[in-house]
Amino acid sequence: MPYKQNDDRRHKFDKAKYKVTNWSEYNDSLKNRFNITIWFSDEAIESWHPEIKNKKRGAQPTYSDIAIETVLTVRSVFKFPLRGTQGFLESIASIMGLEITIPNYSTLSRRAKNLEVIKYVIKSNEPINMIVDSTGLKICGSGEWQETKHGLQKRKSWRKLHLAIDEKTGNIVASELTTHKKDDPSQMPVIVGQVDNDIESISADGAYDRKEVYDVLDTHESGPIKSIIPPRKDARLSDNALISPTQRDRHIVAIEEKGRMKWQKDTGYNKRSLVETAMFRYKVLIGGFLRSSKFKNQITEAKIGIAILNKMTDLGMPKTVRA
Repeated sequence: MPYKQNDDRRHKFDKAKYKVTNWSEYNDSLKNRFNITIWFSDEAIESWHPEIKNKKRGAQPTYSDIAIETVLTVRSVFKFPLRGTQGFLESIASIMGLEITIPNYSTLSRRAKNLEVIKYVIKSNEPINMIVDSTGLKICGSGEWQETKHGLQKRKSWRKLHLAIDEKTGNIVASELTTHKKDDPSQMPVIVGQVDNDIESISADGAYDRKEVYDVLDTHESGPIKSIIPPRKDARLSDNALISPTQRDRHIVAIEEKGRMKWQKDTGYNKRSLVETAMFRYKVLIGGFLRSSKFKNQITEAKIGIAILNKMTDLGMPKTVRA
């Protein structure tokens, strides 16, 4: 973290310890995460093969969008290759006696390009406090051994996944997959535009301390959004700070008067670590790399990963208290 205060004395701080108070429920949720009936649901089976409503020229789709999404979801949950996913679900369908066919790997790859993934987000009736950040995901490319052995030219082989979570529930309420060339502030309008709930505040790190970000928050259609973004170390007040101070101006003054550590505590900025926890969970449960080779397929893969993570969160999360 840049500009850490009292860095030379942080080794004296005791690390906080927590204990889980709902082990029984949390243990059941961990088991249910890999329960095949949750991901291969009756609703998906009932609408597996779409009804032909019109007789247009050309071949009619054999599988509904929900069927394609279900297969790709099972693939991501169990980390199967496409062919392995097909074989696994064919055996499940046979055991269950289902009169459905499973799409092959080429159909999955082709349909994934333009698949509209169902957004799995728990709707809240209250305004949410949103935390935003991004992380990198690897994509296919020459490995480190090949580069060392054969001297292959190393290329940028990763994508950037932008995430926004609800501070209270931990659900990912918005996401966007971009190339590594897109910076974080440029995606703030996209992230905010995806959220259906009213937004009370947005927390982000110093990389979002940009005018374009504040413009998005100040001119939001439902009203100005409170920003919890640390100004740069060399930040200066705006020209009209004495007459009409902006949110950024007030943050600069508070940091100058009380110090950055006190500002973090007063504003709740320290809760920004929750989005880092969400990124860690994504990489552990879904994976730190994208299996698809084409960018459109990678976008679909990331959206499915987000939906899986939200559903796992809904199944149950640990409730902790400080020991």
